[in-house]
Amino acid sequence: MKVIRLFLIVCCCSLAACDQHQQTASTDDVTTLAVWAHAGQASERQVIEQQISTWNKRHDDIQVELTFIPERSYNAQVQAAAIAGDLPDLLEFDVPYLYNYAWQGRLQPLDDLLPEQLQADLLPSVLKQGRYRGQLYGVGTFDSGLALYARRGRLQTINARIPTHPDQAWTVDEFEQILGQLSVTDKDGSVLDLKLNYPDEWFTYAFSPMLQSAGADLIARDDYQNSDGTMNNVRAINAMEHLQGWLTCGWVDANVDDAAFVSGRVALSLAGHWEYQRYAEAFGDDLLLLPLPDFGQGSRTGQGSWVWGITRQSQYAKQAAALIEFMMQPEQILAMTQANGAVPATNSAIDRSLLYQKGGPLHLFVQQLRGGYSVPRPATPAYPVISASFRQAFADIRNGSSVKQALDRAASTIDEDISDNRGYPPVNLQ
Repeated sequence: MKVIRLFLIVCCCSLAACDQHQQTASTDDVTTLAVWAHAGQASERQVIEQQISTWNKRHDDIQVELTFIPERSYNAQVQAAAIAGDLPDLLEFDVPYLYNYAWQGRLQPLDDLLPEQLQADLLPSVLKQGRYRGQLYGVGTFDSGLALYARRGRLQTINARIPTHPDQAWTVDEFEQILGQLSVTDKDGSVLDLKLNYPDEWFTYAFSPMLQSAGADLIARDDYQNSDGTMNNVRAINAMEHLQGWLTCGWVDANVDDAAFVSGRVALSLAGHWEYQRYAEAFGDDLLLLPLPDFGQGSRTGQGSWVWGITRQSQYAKQAAALIEFMMQPEQILAMTQANGAVPATNSAIDRSLLYQKGGPLHLFVQQLRGGYSVPRPATPAYPVISASFRQAFADIRNGSSVKQALDRAASTIDEDISDNRGYPPVNLQ
């Protein structure tokens, strides 16, 4: 009698509850796979439930038992399970954690487990974000998109140029001229939504592309050893001073009700793919999707998604990979992306998506992910500290602090963490 423990983890419940799901029923002919999935939005949960149901109908010898786990305490659950030596076979996790998990030796490479045809079909952005030290540790069924949503009519009233490709993005000076012109006829002068009501990772995801567009970054990516001189160089300071200027001029709506754009208070919204449906319902054909402004080195945008990875301790990697491969079939990807609005992770699925195929209203997101305009998170286990430090710098800048001093403090904190961890050398797994 064999028991294969297969988990899809994205957040956590108590270890005791997890333990209960590990004690799954099994007979000599049927193996029960325990699967944990993050308790995301209801539409995503319904898709996962349907996918598992389909899997179970097709595989009499391997039955999947699905458990949804709360999202908020996800990382704590994974780390606690790792310390207890009780990690599952298959994890679903937010990509910012990938590099830390891989560095800790929690994951095993997927390069030889997933079919070459599937890997060749993946968006280059999905491959980039899933690699650590040259090996593929995670793949997602979708990627994300970040851009400017705009009201066509509002831009036409000031005769603003409408860019249709990342190469045609507004320069930052052109963008600020547009903000100024729009504010003149706006009741309160606030014409831009930056989703300041969003929490945590949003600020690194949304605003670090401004550094990268200026020719700076969160950390030097040649060896991931230094943030000082990269996050706080002259180009980075200049980019964040532009952003601070938008706030100082009163062009940015506080958006505490998350209704700045849909209510018509602003003409522009920096937001992700997840807002398309709500915005399209509000404005129909008046809605535009535009690339982010160019701060000097070309338009850049964020990317990243939930991904699947197989733990190092798993003895059933091939079976876990088979379930990943099933989830990566075009019809399964499209079921999920129709539920959450995200960018399909494979070219074959994109070709079948009315939203994302060439000529579709969201094809700009595909252009960005295929064309190298999107920048993955720095592939270093120091990323959680990098993100937290940049978020604090953003908060300080927003509150009027010196941009240089805020970025200097962030870079110093990051470099201190790297030094404290001896540069994050590979963990000895023997």
